[in-house]
Amino acid sequence: MTELTHLDETGAAKMVDVGDKPITHRTAIAAAKVVMQPATLAAIRAGNVKKGDVLGTARVAGIMAAKRTHELIPMCHPLLITKVAVDFEYVEDGIAIRATVKCQGQTGVEMEALTAASVAALTIYDMAKALEKTMRIENVRLLYKSGGKSGEFKADDAPNLPNPNPQS
Repeated sequence: MTELTHLDETGAAKMVDVGDKPITHRTAIAAAKVVMQPATLAAIRAGNVKKGDVLGTARVAGIMAAKRTHELIPMCHPLLITKVAVDFEYVEDGIAIRATVKCQGQTGVEMEALTAASVAALTIYDMAKALEKTMRIENVRLLYKSGGKSGEFKADDAPNLPNPNPQS
């Protein structure tokens, strides 16, 4: 049976000590999608949402969320993040979100990427909810991770991921 790393010998929750782990380059890419009606999507694209720049605000919210993940998820470590990028793509039924997070560290950045994508999606909802309350946040998931003991992971159905670690 696998040992549960976030429980001590008495079963109490604990933060894992990563102090002896090697420092490696860590990258994670997460995705989310906000599904909405065509009229809502058109209003966002045209910049006709009363609260302002929906995607600009969602990008900043996602970046801020990645940097504060350790304040939201109890067993996450504070990390010296070197990059957060939150990108959007208009798709037929809404907005696809992709968050990339990088660091040099002793623990991964998967939770930071997932938090960035989730909060960006929540911000889109908040900015446009006056237009449509039936929007849905879907498919929040990890697409890619690299670094650390477990190495590389890529979701089998991950859409055309760019090289997250270009040599240039």
